[in-house]
Amino acid sequence: MQMAIDRWLLEQHQSGHPPTLRFYTWSPPAISLGYHQHKYPEHWQHLVWQGEKVDLVRRPTGGRAVLHQGDLTYAVVTSGLIGTRVQVYEKICSFLIQGWRSLGIELHYGTVGRGYIHNPNCFGTATGADLVLPDGTKFIGSAQLRRGGTILQHGSIRLHPDAELFTQVFGTESFTPVQLSQKLDTEKIIAALITAAEDCFDMHLEVQPLSQFEWETILAQQSLETG
Repeated sequence: MQMAIDRWLLEQHQSGHPPTLRFYTWSPPAISLGYHQHKYPEHWQHLVWQGEKVDLVRRPTGGRAVLHQGDLTYAVVTSGLIGTRVQVYEKICSFLIQGWRSLGIELHYGTVGRGYIHNPNCFGTATGADLVLPDGTKFIGSAQLRRGGTILQHGSIRLHPDAELFTQVFGTESFTPVQLSQKLDTEKIIAALITAAEDCFDMHLEVQPLSQFEWETILAQQSLETG
């Protein structure tokens, strides 16, 4: 459903809908696969965590698998940005850096490791489009989809990942817990990121839930894609 909403917002922006900033969480937990990621462990299709089956879904964006549990996902749909893919990533990510700085946490861009191509786990290595904590732990992994001049960029912010589930998914790969200097609730984080986005992009964001008609349109579209 979350991926269907993001795709729909991209299509709406192509038809004249204003840019969108969205935040969401996942229930039940899920693993999202990059659009071109076709190889992954078979046991991912049978994972259960706290009595709930872990969903396996495909993103419209590229990149590697992301485990969505204890994370906050953001999505930006916009257009009119010029530059290379990395420059556009950095332009969009500026609000994430500024927002977390206002919460007392400094982030910087990662550097791609040699094992990126062979690592199915998005958070197993950081690229220049990802944001890491001062200790080098990858904190925000992002991915993009471009349709002409329109861009969907969404990413996962690791807040409270569960070590046991991580081990179930990625096996012996080392789990690095996220060490934040203070306990932050999700509402405070979202408020800080919205303020930063308005400042970075010189715009006013209006909170607007999806209408009943929009929900029905997205559900119908999702049904066609999965049927």
